[in-house]
Formats: sequence, C-alpha cells, structure tokens
Amino acid sequence: MTTTRKLRLGPLPRTETVKLTFTCPANLKADLERYAALHAETYGEPVDAVTLIPHMLAAFMARDRGFIHGRKDNRRG
Repeated sequence: MTTTRKLRLGPLPRTETVKLTFTCPANLKADLERYAALHAETYGEPVDAVTLIPHMLAAFMARDRGFIHGRKDNRRG
C-alpha cells in the first residue's frame, strides 16, 4: 500500500450478503474491473468488481439527496 491515491470507495466492511444478478454494458464491466484493480492496489487487498458493486451502490445511494429526501418523507407517512 505504497500509493497515496484516495478513492471515493474506501476499504470494504464485512457484511451479510444476498445474491443479486444484473446485466450491464460491456464498457461498464470493463470500468468496474479497472476500478477493482485500482482499489486492490490502493488498499493492498485483492478484490473483484462483483465484490465492489454493492458497496458502490450503497455509497451512491447514501449521497443521493433525492433518495434521502424521499426516504425521510416515507418515514413521516
């Protein structure tokens, strides 16, 4: 872990998982694989794109103001 890169997605937590299958464009798959390689190089732990996807989605949703606002509105219901 000799690099000083800072990726938006930090080290991965250990979590309970549920299997989900999805289809994506080939160029997105290639980008995910490149991101996984960079993540592994940055944090010194091997990781593949499939492992990263749920963490990336969670990070995206946690920062999506429209989603957060809608979730708060639903709790008031």
